[in-house]
Amino acid sequence: MNCPFCQYPDSRVIDTTKDSHGGIRRRRECASCHQRFSTMERAILATPMLIKRDGTREEFSRDKLLQGLRIACAKRPVSATALEQLASAIEAELQKKGRSEINSRVVGDLAIKGLKELDHIAYVRYAIVYLRMDDLHTVRNEIDHLLSEETK
Repeated sequence: MNCPFCQYPDSRVIDTTKDSHGGIRRRRECASCHQRFSTMERAILATPMLIKRDGTREEFSRDKLLQGLRIACAKRPVSATALEQLASAIEAELQKKGRSEINSRVVGDLAIKGLKELDHIAYVRYAIVYLRMDDLHTVRNEIDHLLSEETK
């Protein structure tokens, strides 16, 4: 690991901890300038290519998924940690499937299921776009369905 301050190629690890997202945080000290810095390590596991609605293929992007989840949860009482955990769970589920290609609908279904458990408003926001709810009656029916589930 090159030092970010002096670019010296050797550093020693002072401390190692696991973070809540499954990564490893290492505190390091440069052998040359003695500056301290932190690094994050996360295993790179293969995720499948996504087959989009129009038939095109795209690499799974955790960042793109998180961005969509954050937009749905904007100004809602959902923590960043909860969103990170949901994205990690979705990514892990895709990796578990062990396939090289998967329909993008699987990612959307997992996201919508997770949002439904986190926050109903965020779920409705995401569902409007994902399920292509293009009229108020469809949105109202989904909200009525959520309310009936909540009273059970």
